[in-house]
Amino acid sequence: MKMTELGKTGLKISRIGFGGIPIQRITAEETVELFKLLKDLGINFIDTARGYTVSEEYIGKALEVVGRKNFIIATKSMARTGDKLREEFNISKKNLNIDCVDLYQFHNVKTLEEYETITSEGGAYEEALKLKEEGLISHIGITSHNKDLLDRIIESKLFETIQFPYNPMERQGEESLKKAHANGMGVITMKPLAGGAIKNKNYSLRFIFEQDFVSAIIPGMASKEEAIENAQVGNNFTPLSDEERKVLMDEAKELGDHFCRRCGYCAPCTVGIDIPTNFLMEGYYKRYNLQEWATSRYNQMNPNAKDCIECGVCKERCPYDLKIRDMLKEVAKTFE
Repeated sequence: MKMTELGKTGLKISRIGFGGIPIQRITAEETVELFKLLKDLGINFIDTARGYTVSEEYIGKALEVVGRKNFIIATKSMARTGDKLREEFNISKKNLNIDCVDLYQFHNVKTLEEYETITSEGGAYEEALKLKEEGLISHIGITSHNKDLLDRIIESKLFETIQFPYNPMERQGEESLKKAHANGMGVITMKPLAGGAIKNKNYSLRFIFEQDFVSAIIPGMASKEEAIENAQVGNNFTPLSDEERKVLMDEAKELGDHFCRRCGYCAPCTVGIDIPTNFLMEGYYKRYNLQEWATSRYNQMNPNAKDCIECGVCKERCPYDLKIRDMLKEVAKTFE
């Protein structure tokens, strides 16, 4: 497995990592067996989150059996204030059953307001520094889908890693991610298969693997077959041929006509719908086979897709000219 250092953290990680969302649909015992295979394949970078229901807990049980020393553990919290972060961290630590989290990340920071809450006095960042001083976390990172926040995050020099969507369709953050890498940040790319939309999976992973600014790629996986397929990219990497690249880019172009990049330019919705998150939950429902989890998250959103009044303001703002009103109708139909 091709290994690299995660920015300036000193952590030596596999460039193909493990995305922890999909293990919600398997058992703890199956997760243990999967982690045995990950160890054999050389995949040591594990990414999960407090919000992924049983994911942390299953990983904790796997670490007990397979060995904590064999893995670099990254988890995430949606907490924005210090007291909430401490509470969330304690739950994650208990779930993972480890003494120290290697990388603790602020999860899905959507807006400048959220970012400023995190980094203000009494915010979650301040508490994360205390956790680091206490030896409970080793490194601090941040994740986002918002391109407009990237440069602000990089220039702040507060974070050791950035996790951001990157794949042949979603390249809007490419220049900023190159800048992050040049500044010594570890660059972790999520959604390497565009949430399961890209069918030429091997080509997409190899395309990202070619990018020198990418430290780690974290495809979600819940089966041994997926782990073996993904690991092959890091264990036997070959650059894309011209023909393979054309096939991949043709697919990306075709999908791009009806794929939400979660850029957020459609906001604010007239009635307050979080449009990108509605599409994200639909993807988890249809492509990740996480119906129960996605339905729960969708129903917690108020308003959601069913409340669209079809005013069309979002479509006018969308830089990709997506048919958002029709797409929201499809989301509402999915979760009926």
